[in-house]
Amino acid sequence: MTNSLIEPKSSSSSQTKNRIPVIEIKNLAKSFGSQEVLKSVSLNLFDGENLVVLGKSGTGKSVLIKCIVGLLDFYSGTITVFEKNVKELNTVEMGLLRQKIGFLFQSGALYDSMTVKQNLEFPLRRIRKDLSEIEIKEKVSEVLENVGLADSLNKMPSQLSGGMRKRISLARSIVVDPLIMLYDEPTTGLDPVTSDEISQLINDVQKKYKTSSIIITHDINCALQTANRMIMLKEGEVYMEGIAKEFSNSMDPEIISFFK
Repeated sequence: MTNSLIEPKSSSSSQTKNRIPVIEIKNLAKSFGSQEVLKSVSLNLFDGENLVVLGKSGTGKSVLIKCIVGLLDFYSGTITVFEKNVKELNTVEMGLLRQKIGFLFQSGALYDSMTVKQNLEFPLRRIRKDLSEIEIKEKVSEVLENVGLADSLNKMPSQLSGGMRKRISLARSIVVDPLIMLYDEPTTGLDPVTSDEISQLINDVQKKYKTSSIIITHDINCALQTANRMIMLKEGEVYMEGIAKEFSNSMDPEIISFFK
């Protein structure tokens, strides 16, 4: 059912017992008009883990992480990040919380009118006002080196390939040293080789920056390469939760059809 060349990451579900989650979601529900996208979704993200959220298009995966950072409102349930209820935060408090969260948008969301250097400097100048110009320069160089694009400093986004844009977008997300990373379909639109490279970068970021991450994807290869745990959404609800091996060995026809 799965690519035999890929060695799934996994962590025992027992390792999450008695741990305080960095993100805790309880009974989350979200609708757009009469269309109910999320229906009583509950999940935890624990410190230092990569949690993959799988599901077909339209199951509410991207909506889920946009609710976490306040880009979308929700009508019932709770989202707690670092033990703070996001519904109870004012604008200033939400802004401070967002500074601890990196968000890799599906489109990359680079500023087309800015060079790579300017794209990376922008969040640093807004968030890390304690840094000197030399420290900003060093930080930009560091993250570009970490994503393998040290020579792209003065390029415009239009001069970058799809894979390079993803890398630069990831560099911009991690340049402020976030504690949590949210990845929205990080390999969508990329060829298999580049997708594998992005998946490896996600693992590298986890190890180097000690991030806790939620990875939204329908790319099984990406899921198997990056996940410590997986959750599958179906019709806006949690359908299955477990480690990669439990998913790949499942005899459930719904899981088999997704993994084959």
